[in-house]
Amino acid sequence: MTESARPTTPGSARPATPRQVADAHVAAVCALDPITATALGTDPASDRLPDTSPAGLDAEADLDRATLDELERVLREDPALREDPVERRCARLLRERLTASLAQHQAGEGLRQVSNLFSPLHSIRQVFSMMPTATEEDWSVLARRLARVPEAYRGYRESLTAGADRGLFAAPRQVHTVVGQLGEWLAGPYFASVVAAGPDSLRTQLDDAARLADGAVAEVRDFLRDEYAPRAEGTPDAVGRERYARFARSWNGTDLGAGTGLEDAYAWGWAEHQRILVEQRAAAHEVLAGATPMQAMRWLDEHGESVQGVEQVRQRLQAMMDEAMDALDGTHFSLAEPIRRVEAMIAPPGSAAAPYYTRPTQDFSRPGRTWLPTLGRERFPLWDLVSTWYHEGVPGHHLQLAQWAYVSGDLSTYQTSLGSIGANVEGWALYAERLMDELGFLTDPGARLGYLDAQQMRAVRVVVDIGMHLELPIPDDAEGSLAEHRGKPWTPELARAFFGENCGRDAAFLDSELVRYLGMPGQAISYKLGERAWLAGREAARRAHGDAFDLKAWHMAALSQGSLGLDDLERELAEL
Repeated sequence: MTESARPTTPGSARPATPRQVADAHVAAVCALDPITATALGTDPASDRLPDTSPAGLDAEADLDRATLDELERVLREDPALREDPVERRCARLLRERLTASLAQHQAGEGLRQVSNLFSPLHSIRQVFSMMPTATEEDWSVLARRLARVPEAYRGYRESLTAGADRGLFAAPRQVHTVVGQLGEWLAGPYFASVVAAGPDSLRTQLDDAARLADGAVAEVRDFLRDEYAPRAEGTPDAVGRERYARFARSWNGTDLGAGTGLEDAYAWGWAEHQRILVEQRAAAHEVLAGATPMQAMRWLDEHGESVQGVEQVRQRLQAMMDEAMDALDGTHFSLAEPIRRVEAMIAPPGSAAAPYYTRPTQDFSRPGRTWLPTLGRERFPLWDLVSTWYHEGVPGHHLQLAQWAYVSGDLSTYQTSLGSIGANVEGWALYAERLMDELGFLTDPGARLGYLDAQQMRAVRVVVDIGMHLELPIPDDAEGSLAEHRGKPWTPELARAFFGENCGRDAAFLDSELVRYLGMPGQAISYKLGERAWLAGREAARRAHGDAFDLKAWHMAALSQGSLGLDDLERELAEL
């Protein structure tokens, strides 16, 4: 870590640069939220869980305000820091992220956090998959943290109750979906399965803690089903323009709510949907003569290459990432040795349907990992997994987020972890899929149709996410099931029908995705909007350098900038 980026510690001098302010903020966040410390690897022996009650949410907001005050003090005392490009980027990121977070807090969004993917319920469960379990002491730490799950889940219930008392509710669709997820967790039961591999010397402690934790899951399920859901009845799925704009800013790092920004993004998403559909129709003929895209994808489900067995597909995905790493390192990327380690994992039962990635610790003691939800399946067609693993693993999320960890000492821990913005991260991952197509890695007709299906899914996300939440009119040139609804506002039911006609994934995946969009407004649009910025930034840099443009050098410089929102991403990429 460079001296200028070194965080302060209690009793040390006050921060003197934005990077020092940012890293002091990370340290303070880790003290409030030990899950963050586990994710970063800064406190692997922590047995604590965050305070998820209203008091805990207020403490996080107080920290955000104090950090903003400290940032302004530093910049006021040394105006020259505004001219340093690294310090300037860090200051802009920190200010934008914290003000966006405070806007959400002031609106009470933390008091109605119910969704099928990101919520305190899910983060508390997920932390146990990130904890070390190599030694008896590791298991002892895990047991102590497990015993704190009931308290953490009680705090979460207190927050939801406080929100309900203020008239702030999650929509019933979210509540019922999460109740179903918790039922799946209890079928294991999940926490009992976590401790099954623990040492015999701690068996009683582990089993007792797991029993309490699984009991707490049952209590949350019963609370949501029997107390919260009846009170939430009638809450609309659509969050409306004001709430949507706040959420969209959180995920994208820009204010899309001003002027016609959301309508413009909606129109662009529809145009992308139509553009990709032309490519899909041509690619479908390559798979099966005369077939429509949906017919070709259904044919691939039945007759295309597949892998039988959960462990077998995990091994195949691991091999895919290893092969991509070998092919790209030295040609289109220059990868440090720690980045070359990535692990394919199987997601635990009760996860959302979409695959996901968890980043490495800052010291790489825990590697980056991709996670495949199996949804009870034993057979796995590959046509739609190839491009997905370029997205989740290599050269997608893993190369970006592992590179961030690698350069965190030259930037700040904040810029390479807590300050990450969805449009940057998901935009890069979608860019990575396109890059692999550009480089000729998707010549197999099935795999290329899978890539186009992934592109189409992200375009459809822009349309239905903005369309549903703002209740915008369906375009006048809509076809299929939408044709008779042209000019009428989007509903979740129409969005699901449209999604089903334009995405080759199975029904369970599509149902899970629709709930995700309704419960996480503005997240779904970050993929395509972010990819657009990455592509525009690359093209501008290519024009600026002409024949001297070096794609490998540009990739590494771009991945070493740390987090940037859409307010800054395209411009900063263009200047590399």
